Amino acid sequence: MDQVMTAEEIDSATFRRALGHFCTGVTVVTGIDGRRPVGFACQSFAALSLDPPLVLFCPGRWSRTWPLIERSGTFGVNVLTAEQREISSVFGRSGEDKFAGLSWRPAPSGAPVLDGVLAWLDCTVEDVHDGGDHRIVVGRVQILGPTAESDPLLFHKGSYTTVAPDLAPAPQDFLTWDADDWL
Repeated sequence: MDQVMTAEEIDSATFRRALGHFCTGVTVVTGIDGRRPVGFACQSFAALSLDPPLVLFCPGRWSRTWPLIERSGTFGVNVLTAEQREISSVFGRSGEDKFAGLSWRPAPSGAPVLDGVLAWLDCTVEDVHDGGDHRIVVGRVQILGPTAESDPLLFHKGSYTTVAPDLAPAPQDFLTWDADDWL
């Protein structure tokens, strides 16, 4: 894109391509539909509040999996490692048993925690808002699982990527916790 566009000129493909320049982590949101585990890959996940501990994610309005999870009132978030690209791909597709061949254990809510993830959260649904062609789900973190020392799986410009090994970590004081700054 080499021109400025007004709201009336922006189509969904151009919008998606522009926002694809924003690198995101990759998660798998999970839940239980009765006794059956369900889940979907989700890159639109973020921390929302430290106090109380809230997160948000945005499933598509036409998602078949989100309504199954929503009914239970609880969900899990599995933050994927760079080695878990295939898991993301499986959970990004529809129509198959996504848990076949995967090792997982139930979180206290029953939501599946996938083995080997970078981090996991067990949450209750706090609120759901309309967000155009998506829903905005706010979840209250009830349990925060342990974290692993691994590189995250990232998504950028329509492809998986990971942390560049030649980049030094930012100094610890880069991220501040003041109300006017970074989360």
